[in-house]
Amino acid sequence: MQFYCEIKVLPDPEASEPVLVNNLMSKFHRTLVNLKMTDIGVSFPNYAKTLGDTVRFHSSEQSLNKLLETNWLKGLRDYCEVSAILPIPSKVQYRTVSRVQSKSVYNKRKRSVAKGWLTEREAEIKIDDSQQKTLKLPFLQLNSSSTQQDNIKLFVKHGELQTKSSTGTFNSYGLSKSATVPWF
Repeated sequence: MQFYCEIKVLPDPEASEPVLVNNLMSKFHRTLVNLKMTDIGVSFPNYAKTLGDTVRFHSSEQSLNKLLETNWLKGLRDYCEVSAILPIPSKVQYRTVSRVQSKSVYNKRKRSVAKGWLTEREAEIKIDDSQQKTLKLPFLQLNSSSTQQDNIKLFVKHGELQTKSSTGTFNSYGLSKSATVPWF
């Protein structure tokens, strides 16, 4: 990961910042699925209560060029500012940027019935909706190209800062629990 490219969504009176970032990441996800690429990681340099207005893409110069050559930003170019592909600064730290999932009440019920621990009726009574944990993390709301799920919330967590990088692969959202991206 010696290179990066940033895309900043621009203020728009018709679409909020999170909506534009969701659209950007949906297109990025579809492109990674189509290209079968696992070497591009993302980070959100303005990460706080929301993911912010900027997405940073990290990879080799060749992979970033391949991504940008696909014209995957079609329809979003008027709403985005795309940087050149730039070398990573010399003094950086590293961190993972990963997806966090909480077990849904529906899945807990389904599993309890499938394992024979409870009947459907018992599961509805014993595992009520109040057991659903709400994550307090920023999230993307999008449709999955890989699983065909509609309107999923993909919660994003930036891991602790580290002094050394860790190699690995990234999923079709550019996220990984083990591979790090440069943080600067």
